[in-house]
Amino acid sequence: MKNLTIPLYSRVSLNRDFPEYRLGEGDIATFIDIVPDPEGLEEGYILEVFNALGESIDVVTVPKSAVSPLRSNEILSVRSR
Repeated sequence: MKNLTIPLYSRVSLNRDFPEYRLGEGDIATFIDIVPDPEGLEEGYILEVFNALGESIDVVTVPKSAVSPLRSNEILSVRSR
């Protein structure tokens, strides 16, 4: 999965929790930009997070490895933040 290219502005899911952002595994966000790692270890992905009504609620940066593309066999769900 490390070489997987996700197109900009795609909806993606988190594959781990980020308590500092109050986000959890399975949460959906939109991939909006890439941040290079100054040490060359792992790029960061800038994600915009929306609520269930489509309102932007946060912009966060996570490691590339923490993001997965959405798949056709997945079902979306909601939770309270």
